[in-house]
Amino acid sequence: MPIDIEAALLAEFQYYGIEVFPGEITALTEDDLPYDDGIPMETPRHASQMHLLVEALQLHLPPQRDCFIGGNMFVYYSLDQVRNKDFKGPDFFVVLDVPQRERKSWVAWQENDRLPNVVVELMSPSTAENDREEKKLTYQNRLRVPEYFIFEPFLYEWSGFRLQEGVYEPILPDASGQLLSQELGLVLRRWEGCYEEIESNWIRWALPDGTLLPIHAELAQQERQRAEQERQRANRLAERLRSMGIDPDEL
Repeated sequence: MPIDIEAALLAEFQYYGIEVFPGEITALTEDDLPYDDGIPMETPRHASQMHLLVEALQLHLPPQRDCFIGGNMFVYYSLDQVRNKDFKGPDFFVVLDVPQRERKSWVAWQENDRLPNVVVELMSPSTAENDREEKKLTYQNRLRVPEYFIFEPFLYEWSGFRLQEGVYEPILPDASGQLLSQELGLVLRRWEGCYEEIESNWIRWALPDGTLLPIHAELAQQERQRAEQERQRANRLAERLRSMGIDPDEL
């Protein structure tokens, strides 16, 4: 006997305390669907790695560029997925050419069936097999994500895949060991440093020449350095004027 999907969905929504009536399933939005499973990321380092990827890309993309950058949030791509309570989403993802606005979760049928262009999953011993196999196949066969990257923040293992004729093919590192994202026109590269008070090896977005996309702390440091250089230049000018018998304070 075939499954009555709408009836099954209604039962699931009732379980989660969501009031939905027959015929309203396809009208469900991010406000109706669960968007938090209450499960934190594996470790603080995993969370910080996600923040690092999000922060740098948000600062890099111009305000007029229509896109959405998400981290550790649900992506709904089918009603069958909802029926199966498959609510977990990517650790990091980007959807290009969509209106910029805040979202609780990504609901494909609410977004003209748009799905992520790029996904990054942060592995751990408990998720590595799933990230490399089952989840990879889901992104390849169901969501058709053009580019998929995985990274293990403690073992520093990483790899990238690009969809070629419907199948993920490995992205080979360039001469500098970077992985190119054709979707974003950027590369992922390794970086050793301190972020959110954690000293580690991270992956970061960079320009193809390897120049890192700066984060807020680095932009602030650059501004301090520019201010210091300007102060030193003004001091040198004042000293030169004094050597010429001119009081700079009277100019």
